[in-house]
Amino acid sequence: MQLTRFTDLGLRIVMRLAVEGPNAQLHTGDLAAQLCVSYTHATKVVARLSEIGAIESARGRHGGVCITRDGLDRRVGSLARKLERGDEVIDCDGDPPCPLRQSCRLRDALHSAQEAFFTHLDQWTVAEIARPAMERK
Repeated sequence: MQLTRFTDLGLRIVMRLAVEGPNAQLHTGDLAAQLCVSYTHATKVVARLSEIGAIESARGRHGGVCITRDGLDRRVGSLARKLERGDEVIDCDGDPPCPLRQSCRLRDALHSAQEAFFTHLDQWTVAEIARPAMERK
């Protein structure tokens, strides 16, 4: 299974913020530069992470983003689920819809595999996956 670029960036942003700790604020532009992504894309991901409570965001001259306690304690699988927004691995109902969708069991099999993937990621918190980077700091 492959995560969307949005989810990949979301996980990298919370890991980067976890390394700094809950009291440190970074600017979205700095995060974008450090993670080699566009500022626009980073801004969209930061907005979603803020919406789900994993980070706090403050605008203005003294603003920035920081990870919340909930963000540090959040299970990686749970965070990935929220960032993926329930998207399925394949789109059977797209345009045009798959002609096999009525009798096909692939969709259910892939959904089960996707859930197993997220469940496996639930073994770790954001703080735990960021720990090796934190120890090098």
